[in-house]
Amino acid sequence: MLVACCIVGAEAQHATDSVAAPWVKSIFLTRQGIDLEPPILTVGSTEQLDLQFDILVEQPIALRYTIVHCDANWEVDDLLPSDFMTGFESEVIEQYDFSFTTLTPFVHYRQTLPARYSTFTHSGNYALRVFIDEHPDSILFVRRFYVTEQALDVNATIGRPVDGLSIERRQQVDVCLSSDDVLPNPQYVKVKVQQNGRTDNERLLQFSGYNRDGMCYRQREANVFWGGNNFRYFDVSNLRTPAYNVQQISDYGGELLALLRPDENRSRNHFVSQTTLNGGMKVNAFDRSNKTLEADYVWVGFSLPATTPYLDGSVHVVGQLTDWRIDSTSRMDYDPHLRAYTKRLLLKQGYYSYQLLFLPVDTTEGVTSRIEGDHFQAPNIYTVYVYLRQPSDLADRLVAVKRVAVR
Repeated sequence: MLVACCIVGAEAQHATDSVAAPWVKSIFLTRQGIDLEPPILTVGSTEQLDLQFDILVEQPIALRYTIVHCDANWEVDDLLPSDFMTGFESEVIEQYDFSFTTLTPFVHYRQTLPARYSTFTHSGNYALRVFIDEHPDSILFVRRFYVTEQALDVNATIGRPVDGLSIERRQQVDVCLSSDDVLPNPQYVKVKVQQNGRTDNERLLQFSGYNRDGMCYRQREANVFWGGNNFRYFDVSNLRTPAYNVQQISDYGGELLALLRPDENRSRNHFVSQTTLNGGMKVNAFDRSNKTLEADYVWVGFSLPATTPYLDGSVHVVGQLTDWRIDSTSRMDYDPHLRAYTKRLLLKQGYYSYQLLFLPVDTTEGVTSRIEGDHFQAPNIYTVYVYLRQPSDLADRLVAVKRVAVR
C-alpha cells in the first residue's frame, strides 16, 4: 500500500501547481482540443477541460477530486460550492486504463471538467485538488485553472522599454482596457501579467491613466520583463535511437536512462531565432500506436558544465516538466568530480522544453541573465489576467484574459 504524501497547512490554502506524491506523473490539465495553452474556460460556454495523469502502480487507486475557488492572489476564499457552480464540486475519478508494453507499469487516469450536469457560474481562479478517496487530507496534487467572463477588451502590446535602459535585453508589456459599457473604477481592478508559465516573476501592473484606448496600465517598472532566451529542447520519443539533444540511451536493471547533451552557458551568445514549446511538454512514443498508454518512463539526465559551483545562488531546470517551480523539485546539484551541475528527472516519453534559471540567495525570482542570457527578440508568450472586485461582489471575478506573443 502506497503511503500518500500530503499538501497541508498554509500551502493547502495557497493554491500552486504542485505534486506531493512522487509516484504521480505526467499531469495535464488542458482545454479540450488545445494542449499548449493555460486551462481557461468562459462562463456560460460549453467548453470543458481534460485532466490526465499517471500513477506509477500496477493496480488502480480510488481517487477523488474537489474544486475550490480562489481570490486573485490564489488564496482559497470563502465562496461555497453553490456560489461558484451548479452540480457537484467533488466527484470520484472513474475513468482509467492500464499501461501496456512498458517497462514501468502505470495506471492512466482521465476526467472531464466540469463533470456532467455541472457548470461554473462564477468567474475567477480555481484550484483542482486530487486526493485518495475517503481521505480528503491526502492531497496528491493541485492544478490551477481559470474561468473568465471576457467582459472587457484587452489591448496588450510588447515593445522595447521606454526608459531606454537595456533595450536589447528587456521587453515591455503595456495594457489598455476598453469596453462598450462603463469602465470600472481602477481601485477595484487588478491587472496581472505572466511570462510563459512562470509564476516567480508574475507582475501586478499599476494604473497609469486614461486615453482614447481606455483605461491603461503602461510605462511603469512593473511592465518590464527580462527577455531571456529561446527555451532549450529535447526529444525522448524514440528510446532506440537518440534524437534531438539526446546523447545516449541506456537500460540499467530494467530502468531507462536518457543522457542529454551537456547544456552550455548561453549568457554571452548571440541570439538565434528558434521555435520551441516555450516551456511546455507533449507525450509522444515514436513507434507506438497508443502514445498515452504505451509511452514509457525514462530517467532524463541534465548537466551544465561549471568549473566551480556558484556561491551566490542555485541553478534550476524550469518548465512544465517541473511545474515551473524554483525549489528542490527543480534544483540541480553540483558534482565536483564531473565539474558540472546535474539533475535527473523521471519523465514520460515525448518532447520537452525548459530553461536553466539562476536563483540568487535570499530571493524568490529566477534570473535568466546568468546562464540563458537576455534578448529582446526572445519569443516569450505573455498572458494578461484582469480581475475585478467591486463592493457588491462576493469574491474576485476574472473579467478578461488575453495572450500575446513576441513576434
